[in-house]
Amino acid sequence: MQKDLRRRTVERMDGALEALKKDFASIRTGRASLALLDGMSVDYYGTPTPLQQVASLSIPDPRQIAIQPWEPRIIPEIEKAIMKSDLGLTPSNDGKMIRIMIPALTEERRKQLVKVVKKRAEEAKIAVRNVRRDINEELKKLEKEQHMSEDDAKKTHDEIQKLTDSYIVKIDEVLKHKENEIMEV
Repeated sequence: MQKDLRRRTVERMDGALEALKKDFASIRTGRASLALLDGMSVDYYGTPTPLQQVASLSIPDPRQIAIQPWEPRIIPEIEKAIMKSDLGLTPSNDGKMIRIMIPALTEERRKQLVKVVKKRAEEAKIAVRNVRRDINEELKKLEKEQHMSEDDAKKTHDEIQKLTDSYIVKIDEVLKHKENEIMEV
């Protein structure tokens, strides 16, 4: 029973950490990243289609994303999708390929982004603590119903706390890395 609780705790805490990493990947840092275009859909014959399914994406240099559509006639649709996104990027095309230049971030914008990533990291920590709370409530219930001894419950409770602390440290490491990436000129 303790192994099952521990496994579920790790799964849920891993989920919170992975969600944070994915969230951070979509935050612009002044460096080109294909993660910026994740989740972007293009109107392809009247159907919203993920950009990766209608074009090949590449990063020819650190401040540029190149999009090579498989059908040149959908270039305007791709440009429209990029313009509608909240990325603040302007595409340019040569009739065959779309290029997106990633502008350098201003100092003010960097500081705003750092605030945003700190807020998101705090939300991930709250998610991890909520997992701990849920599991601890389940432990109390099991102990109360005498499905688990007091000693086992205490031991499992301490284990869950150690797991929580380790995930908080992991979140702080991910945050520090992203902050450094954003502040890098």
